[in-house]
Amino acid sequence: MTIFLETERLILRQFTENDVDNLYNLDSDPDVVRLASRTGKPTEYTVIKTETLPSIIQYYQKYENFGYWATIEKSTAEFIGWFLFRPNLDNPVINDDEIELGYRLKKSVWGKGYATEASAALILKGFTELNVKCVVATSLVANTASIRVMEKVGLKFERYFTENRFLGENKEAAKYSLHRSQFLLSTEMKEK
Repeated sequence: MTIFLETERLILRQFTENDVDNLYNLDSDPDVVRLASRTGKPTEYTVIKTETLPSIIQYYQKYENFGYWATIEKSTAEFIGWFLFRPNLDNPVINDDEIELGYRLKKSVWGKGYATEASAALILKGFTELNVKCVVATSLVANTASIRVMEKVGLKFERYFTENRFLGENKEAAKYSLHRSQFLLSTEMKEK
């Protein structure tokens, strides 16, 4: 198991082929995927096994320090979801020099601050270790919990856009970003 990052309460590690059931269980909860997946519906097991997980694992061969990270709760050693921290592949509102931040967590851990904790740690690692120039995140406007997390970790509203990746249905979404210079400035201000 290759660990990418640890926080006080979480371990972010590479996915393995043994994570099929973890991903399936996560994507089987209609509340979890309602505002997060492209279909808004649970993903079939065969799709996760033959498409989703292989795609995630291929990322590690392409990028050494970027991709999707299986997230483990330290106190229970249970899989609770994933975070992504990666170059853009398919989102037309994200530029090539921006690193995308995203997450999907089990409903049972919502409200525990895990999204904020891991997102802040990924941003810190990106700017201090990985020479990232800009971190961005997008969310449907209706996903107010995700937008709150973006704001808590210092990302700033950039613009609204129409998201049409959800079965061709147009939905209002927002893009948030944080540039390295903004991060360094805010870090200096906190230290004073």
